[in-house]
Amino acid sequence: MRRKSKMKYDNLLPRFLRYVQIETQSDPTSKTTPSTQSQVDFAMILKKELEELGMSDVFYNEANGFLTATLPANTDKKVPSIGFIAHLDTADFNAVNVQPKIVENYDGESTISLDAQGKYTLNIEDFPNLKNYQGQTLITTDGSTLLGADDKSGIAEIMTAMEVLLANPEIKHGEIKVAFGPDEEIGVGADKFDVAQFAVDFAYTMDGGPVGELQYETFNAAQADITIYGKNVHPGTAKDTLINAVLLGIEFNNALPADEVPEKTEGSEGFFHLMSFEGNPEEAKLSIIIRDHDREKFQARKELVRTIQSQINARFSEERVQMTLEDNYYNMKEVIEKDMSIVELAKNAMIELGITPIIEPVRGGTDGSKISFMGIPTPNIFAGGENMHGRFEFVALESMEKATEVIVKIAELNAK
Repeated sequence: MRRKSKMKYDNLLPRFLRYVQIETQSDPTSKTTPSTQSQVDFAMILKKELEELGMSDVFYNEANGFLTATLPANTDKKVPSIGFIAHLDTADFNAVNVQPKIVENYDGESTISLDAQGKYTLNIEDFPNLKNYQGQTLITTDGSTLLGADDKSGIAEIMTAMEVLLANPEIKHGEIKVAFGPDEEIGVGADKFDVAQFAVDFAYTMDGGPVGELQYETFNAAQADITIYGKNVHPGTAKDTLINAVLLGIEFNNALPADEVPEKTEGSEGFFHLMSFEGNPEEAKLSIIIRDHDREKFQARKELVRTIQSQINARFSEERVQMTLEDNYYNMKEVIEKDMSIVELAKNAMIELGITPIIEPVRGGTDGSKISFMGIPTPNIFAGGENMHGRFEFVALESMEKATEVIVKIAELNAK
């Protein structure tokens, strides 16, 4: 454990370690909001902490699973109100009995054994990003679970920043609201977000990766759920009668561009991603997600999927391929680029703190993608985590400290 004298914030690391040991994995098959009771339980813990910190209007909304609180302005100036948002849930990887490990003063090159047997390691050959953390304190997993820095680092940073502002009234700021919400990892958390209740001029999600990330452009996203109905007969008498649903599913996927998949694209390149495929000759099911930063290309990708469906169905006397195609979220750049001052505010905060802003499109989405289109422009700021959603996840204490500083600096600069 790090000595307290070396930490910028006494409560940041203990707070984070406590949070990640609380299991809060979301469930895509659930019909409730939040999708798991563990997220509600975690929100209740955070509710008590917010009240103990001295935050105002601490409120858990049972209708949408969001916990919100307010830090009233301490300046006479009329300045815009700001929100800071993070999510309660963790991704689809074992999150039961998370046992974080602390590596002090990492040398930037040594292999870190996660489990006692050394089966799982963090090494610079597989994870060259480790070189960026020489001399820093790393928090890792024990190899059996994810860590949960996505997004419990964001929650810990927001909590700590509010603690700093409450303890230092000489730092002037406008009204600040915080929100901790459910089910971001399964893409539905922000669907019921109450914009009218939150009522800020703009917000930031603390849900990015390494230090410096500042993102205001995401994918446009859709999902195609496809069911294919075959006709199964004995293979010995199948000529001109058998319709194999599995083979039609393979044909459907193979009709998509072979090089436009996640493993062959980067930057602003979009893709199709086969998420699941199961079935038998009688019936097969495919789930394909569609991503593109450009709205026109996004529409063209959806149209291609519809065309493939029509072409296969045209060969039969009855509809064999049925599909539900739904949009999930849109590129928040369409909203935020209308007023880039909130991006500049975060950028200037980082620069004042000696952090180089890294402004790149997100190859994914955030709760801010939906919240921006609901009426609150919401870029995304780094929370520090690396290798997220798996056993190799880690975060540096120094990264979380810097994210905390950025929140405080944004509040301070906004008041000026």
